[in-house]
Amino acid sequence: MTDTKPTLPERPYFSSGPCAKPPVWTPEKLDTASLGRSHRSKIGKARLQYCIDLMRELLELPETHRIGIVPGSDTGAFEMAMWTMLGARPVTTLAWESFGSGWVTDAVKQLKVDPTVMEAPYGEIPDLSQVDWGSDVLFTWNGTTSGARVPNADWIAADREGLSFADATSAVFAQSIDWTKIDVATFSWQKVLGGEGAHGVLILGPRAVERLESYTPAWPLPKVFRLTKGGKLVEGVFKGETINTPSMLAVEDAILALEWGKEIGGAAALRARADANAAALNKIVEEREWLGHLVADPSIRSNTSVCLTVAGADADFIKKFAKLLEDEGAAYDIAGYRDAPAGLRIWCGATVNTADIEALGPWLDWAYTQLSA
Repeated sequence: MTDTKPTLPERPYFSSGPCAKPPVWTPEKLDTASLGRSHRSKIGKARLQYCIDLMRELLELPETHRIGIVPGSDTGAFEMAMWTMLGARPVTTLAWESFGSGWVTDAVKQLKVDPTVMEAPYGEIPDLSQVDWGSDVLFTWNGTTSGARVPNADWIAADREGLSFADATSAVFAQSIDWTKIDVATFSWQKVLGGEGAHGVLILGPRAVERLESYTPAWPLPKVFRLTKGGKLVEGVFKGETINTPSMLAVEDAILALEWGKEIGGAAALRARADANAAALNKIVEEREWLGHLVADPSIRSNTSVCLTVAGADADFIKKFAKLLEDEGAAYDIAGYRDAPAGLRIWCGATVNTADIEALGPWLDWAYTQLSA
């Protein structure tokens, strides 16, 4: 056992959600003019619209797609899409980690749409070539709890009859997405932007809007899920007129992150930061025999929620490992997800600095030595 301790990361925030704030973040930088005001006031609606406009710009979202702020974080946004649009045609659900499995449960037990279920174990993804695009298809673009992602959008049929539903919460701003292949996408600010929780973002392509305006589901819809009125899309939802009261503080926090992303070079710069962080972590893994990737295939390995295996580790070992580093102020919240195989999960999204990933390596060695002695 050694008492020698490495240099601490400057920002030891490696949680997979809520994630690290942007490096420039301080509370004093938040614009507070809209706080204490109605979200329906002129300034409230203007700030909400500005947030939407910034998201569109950084996501490189085409004008064909609408984008709105909705309640319930990514979960609320995705369930809103499921509850309002499924049931019009057959459904296929893809699952290779816990959140994708949650959408399967919703489809099977709550909506009872009798979906075709395609599953893969943690660290893998299903055979995408077998997906039937005559059906609506639900999938997680990047599996936050497994670190496995789809490699691209090539597997999504351009002439699909069904709709593509992408839970993209750990992918947007960090991975390239072909929006021509996406009919519905959801995410939350708490992931790659390092924003606050509770708010979701819903993106609808024209085919999704057509479904909403031509189909009425058999089940009742709660108020916060209703996107149409009189058979027409409620356009205000996508112009800053939120369904329920948003936190303007959370909106301002998201705006700060979006403005930072724009200042450093937009979508390309954000993706490059995530790629650099993932590469730095991969170097750490390759230099250590006791560390490995849960996702063996690099082509489907996340560049944000990177999941690692630790030789001989069980859940108790990982719990002690993570606590050691937290107590030292070297790394926060790096234990793998509770339903995933025992291991570590290191967030490498754009708000993390590569130097902090590099500084983490010696601390992983230190903790492993402490517990293995």
